[in-house]
Amino acid sequence: MRTGIAHLLGLLSVVVAALLRPGPVVRWLSRRFPDVLFQQPNAGRLVALTFDDSPHATSTPRILDVLAAHDARATFFMIGEYVAGNEEVVRRLIAEGHELGNHMLSDAPSARLPAAEFERQLRQTHDLLAGFGPVRWFRPGHGWFNRRMLDQLHRHGYRCAMASTYAYEFLPISGGYAAQHILLNVGPGGVIVLHDGAANQERTLGVLERILPALRHRGYRVVTLSELAAAGQAPGVDQG
Repeated sequence: MRTGIAHLLGLLSVVVAALLRPGPVVRWLSRRFPDVLFQQPNAGRLVALTFDDSPHATSTPRILDVLAAHDARATFFMIGEYVAGNEEVVRRLIAEGHELGNHMLSDAPSARLPAAEFERQLRQTHDLLAGFGPVRWFRPGHGWFNRRMLDQLHRHGYRCAMASTYAYEFLPISGGYAAQHILLNVGPGGVIVLHDGAANQERTLGVLERILPALRHRGYRVVTLSELAAAGQAPGVDQG
């Protein structure tokens, strides 16, 4: 019992620290889990933009419109159950230079799945997405992972991607405040996460309309996770 309480308090302390001052927490997590991408050192003035819980029949096309208007690229983490009926949306985002990520079959906590079920959902979602384009990145449902999951991912050629900058959609804050929080905390090589879907539609679009011109004004280019990771592996290349 005491061990469980201590673990919970430790986790809560990390969450609180991440809310108040995410930079040190992200750097600590990056050192502890070097095979997970939280941010990409040595990437120059690049920032990766990611969306969870795609695709959606109306919100994803509106997101794509905003990205196109600002010449930005992104990685969309797909829930397998949402693909049927939205195939044209997925084809459009690939055609416009974005990329796919695996966000499992349903919107549920990935870390709670037994190993066999995790494997089944990972592979089934991969099979649903692979016909549209390459799928290299994984993000766990409901935001956390364990070492066993990472080992399974590696066997299937995936890398887990988390983020360094969050909009904190689970808090009752406005889109303007969420955008301000992102802009205060994002830095070179950062990874931003937003959410797709009807529940987040107007808020996400409002955040995008604020942060994309601000990032460009600061000299950042908004790219996919694969572009960010590749830039970090090419020292000496000026990405400014």
